[in-house]
Amino acid sequence: MIRTVTKNIGVCRGAVHSFTAKVRLGTKLVSTTSTRLPHATFKVKKTDQRAAPSGGLSLAQLIPRDPRYHFESQVRECYGRCAYTHKTHEKMAERFAGYQSSLKWVNIVLSALITGGAVGALFDANSPFAQYSGFASYATAVLAIFSLIFNSCLKEFDPGALAQRHRETASNIWNIRESYLSLITDTLDENFSLEALRDRRDGLQEKLNEIYGTAPFTDGAAYGKAQDRIKNKEDLTFSEEELDKMLPQTLRRAGREASKTPK
Repeated sequence: MIRTVTKNIGVCRGAVHSFTAKVRLGTKLVSTTSTRLPHATFKVKKTDQRAAPSGGLSLAQLIPRDPRYHFESQVRECYGRCAYTHKTHEKMAERFAGYQSSLKWVNIVLSALITGGAVGALFDANSPFAQYSGFASYATAVLAIFSLIFNSCLKEFDPGALAQRHRETASNIWNIRESYLSLITDTLDENFSLEALRDRRDGLQEKLNEIYGTAPFTDGAAYGKAQDRIKNKEDLTFSEEELDKMLPQTLRRAGREASKTPK
């Protein structure tokens, strides 16, 4: 950063006088020289030659001013947010599906104890609990009441329906995510005008707003799992070799590059 300070040092009549002084500007000493002549006024310029931390370039110089570049940066961020939201809803769906499976087994066990005569068998004359046979009917009644409360709560909570809502939301966001990826690709193609690309971006934003308006809520635990899958386990990235293995032989990039290599 270069800064220039100008100061009037006044008028001197008589002989010529020259002097050198050191001026502290900021954190650096800068040498200045002043010369005085009769009937003359001189101005001394003090310059601080400290360079910017980036090696002489300011932040404004480092960031390109190309509108297409700024547009691409915004779309890239939108793509990243969609990717995280999609994976978070997938993790929420997995969690509620696990809840549904566990609660179903609890309900099955309760029904078996109540209707299958398992409670009566525990208090049979030949069982170790025969002396408590009088409590068999009470135990059955308690289990029946507990089963009724459990099923009522299960209908209110309904983890299966919540899991399905999260799956549907993830599926809708997946489509938007892939559309953003295509938009990034087309942004790099100069044949697509910036105005047309902006129209596509605005359309995707409206669709995404509609999806978020009816989407179920997520939490931090699901977001943390999504972050782990994307950042550490690289769920959304593939190597060239992995992609080639998933494609037919005629579409593999490795084969095409090998054929272009001069022998």
